[in-house]
Amino acid sequence: MSTTKRDYYELLGIARSADDAEIKRAFRRKARELHPDVSDAPEAEIRFREVVEAYEVLSKSETRELYDRFGHAGLSGGSFNASQFDFGSLTDLFSAFFGDDLFGSGGRPRRARGQDVAAEIEIELVDAATGVTRDVPYEVVVTCERCAGEGAEPGTGTSTCEACGGIGRLQQVSRSVLGEFVRSQACPDCGGTGRLIESPCTDCGGAGRTVELKSLPVEIPAGIHDGQRIRVSGAGHAGSLGGPAGDVYVRVRVKRDERFVREGDDVYSTIDLTIVEAALGATRTIETLGGELALDFEAGTQAGQVRVLSGRGMPVLQGFGRGAHRVLVNVLVPRRLSDEQRALLEEFGRLTGEENYRPDEGFFDKLKSAFR
Repeated sequence: MSTTKRDYYELLGIARSADDAEIKRAFRRKARELHPDVSDAPEAEIRFREVVEAYEVLSKSETRELYDRFGHAGLSGGSFNASQFDFGSLTDLFSAFFGDDLFGSGGRPRRARGQDVAAEIEIELVDAATGVTRDVPYEVVVTCERCAGEGAEPGTGTSTCEACGGIGRLQQVSRSVLGEFVRSQACPDCGGTGRLIESPCTDCGGAGRTVELKSLPVEIPAGIHDGQRIRVSGAGHAGSLGGPAGDVYVRVRVKRDERFVREGDDVYSTIDLTIVEAALGATRTIETLGGELALDFEAGTQAGQVRVLSGRGMPVLQGFGRGAHRVLVNVLVPRRLSDEQRALLEEFGRLTGEENYRPDEGFFDKLKSAFR
């Protein structure tokens, strides 16, 4: 076997510019993968020792500086001994296996925050334009009212679990060349609570929490977009052992409106004009988000023209102003003609020429005409 030591940064799979947080994350990841009690891979224990050694060096500023400047040779003459690690760092190793939040002070089970809840509500586009309050139904875990979350029938008590001594977890110690390692699991007798309930609550069965169907009033702001979520703090599942409740995230779905198409804060709609209305001009009533509006179309309106109604679109979410309502003109050409109608159109065609179809002068054309 080669005695050449591998680069510590390579062992942890990190860059030389990695900060302390990155070094700790990399060590935890490698520890889970290579610990002899977990891995069956050949030479897992040797590789694990290398990872621990790399972490011991790179996690301390003084040894890391020596290593960065002089490599492995910089450590050989100093106080660092690769066979005698500072096992205070094994707190990090314990967290790598079991997490940081299993126990509170004194190793006792502690309060835990409740889980978040996802809900959904569907509204009309006009409601999204004005803002609206809607009741959102959802199922949520709440603290049992009968036992106030204790899990025991009122008037009865609880006792400390003898199997775990009230800690809620059972620990198993194993020894290796690196020292003692602790494995922990939830106590099967008390389910991790550290307490034994003599008479479980008849409403919650000893869980301390029940499931209820609730209705949550949610204020939906004007201008909200389809698929956006609204967070309602503290309205989620109740926490364990009196911990705070989670949050509710309400996804808002905006129904499709047959009259309008939304693009950002603008809305689009179409208006159908007959060929006569487009040629002679007309006043038509259109639908807007704010209700009906009479709109004048001048003579000679062309198919594909867009009328822009500023400030009649969607409100800017959590901002100021509104988008525009853009009206696309569609000119209807008759499909079925009587003989008289056909004759009249043919006569009209003979009486018209290029001048009748010449577009109006644009701004630059008018400017040229003025100079001429």
